[in-house]
Amino acid sequence: MTRKFQTGQFLQINHVRNRTGGGAGMRRIGKISLAALFASGVLIGSAAADEFVYVGNADSNDISVFRMAKEDGALSLIETVPFAGVEKPGGSVPMAVSPDKHFLYAGIRSQPYMVLTFSIAPQTGKLTQIGKSELADSMASIDTDHSGKYLFGASYGGHKVSVNPIAKDGTVGAPSQVIPTGQNAHAIHPDPQNRRVFATNLGSDQVVAFKFDSETGQLTADQPASIAFPAKSGPRHLTFAPDGKFVYVVDELDGQVSSFSYDAVTGAWKNIDRQSALPDGFKDKIWAADLDITPDGRFLYATERTSSTIKIFGVDTSTGKLTARESVPTETQPRDIKVDPSGSYLAAAGETSNSMTLYSIGKDGNLTKLKSYPVGKKPNWIEIVSLP
Repeated sequence: MTRKFQTGQFLQINHVRNRTGGGAGMRRIGKISLAALFASGVLIGSAAADEFVYVGNADSNDISVFRMAKEDGALSLIETVPFAGVEKPGGSVPMAVSPDKHFLYAGIRSQPYMVLTFSIAPQTGKLTQIGKSELADSMASIDTDHSGKYLFGASYGGHKVSVNPIAKDGTVGAPSQVIPTGQNAHAIHPDPQNRRVFATNLGSDQVVAFKFDSETGQLTADQPASIAFPAKSGPRHLTFAPDGKFVYVVDELDGQVSSFSYDAVTGAWKNIDRQSALPDGFKDKIWAADLDITPDGRFLYATERTSSTIKIFGVDTSTGKLTARESVPTETQPRDIKVDPSGSYLAAAGETSNSMTLYSIGKDGNLTKLKSYPVGKKPNWIEIVSLP
């Protein structure tokens, strides 16, 4: 994988060494077009970043850590990190990465409910557990705000959302706010502007909307306070388009993926369309799980656990509309998928196969299986991090 630059993009270079002039040849160059630098043969000292894949394994209470090869995406297991101080497995291991990529958070869904903080080594990607903190309940999903100062949680069984402050050292404080919601809060994420937070309520067929004060960390009900979904649809996970203009939601109970336009000023959602994430001819119990979008916003992927498939959608980036394409067989019971930061690969974890498959993403969005990798027991969450 290589880092891509657009023509006309500029880079501030403080000093360039003249190869023949030694130290005396040091001189300052102002803003220079990257296109001009490449054309003149000047070497840019910015190699592609290393990528690391973190897989949360619920039944083995650990995280599998892989390094991704830059050349072909091949994964190599570099360590398996146990959850220190955790005795009983939980139903899943929700994870989140801090915006600066310095910390990884793992939610523990067995009592006592807590979140573990791991530091991420910037060169090796290895994890070191540096703290554990109280959570308000068993959280199906966690996420940070875009400043990295607050941790959000959504409790499926507790029907609530929460906020915990995050200290400068990355460790998490006690819950500062706990808010009851509708039934089965499942996913919780801030909008790209960090001014609102949205939480799916699977059992109440709605997405709850909050205003967010990034200075105080307080959530308050927005107006309107929720976005309604069709009865018995079960909205489960959501993701924003990279440009923040659209939101996509996958329903667990009817297998539909909804697209909405998003007004960053008012927080309003407007439904655009709904497309099925089910494979053609599917007649069994619907059990959709997750979705993710490529960094360029052109392709969206969603999983269905009963059929063990990944649905591919084309995305019209100007309108937000989806075009359903093929369903690809994948790991058994695919609870989580993740597109890597380069948009070149997709990883899918099989909750009952105890393995993860890596796919390459073609220019047309199609998935090509590369290899399946063994992980821990009951893998259900993936994070992929690009480190310098």
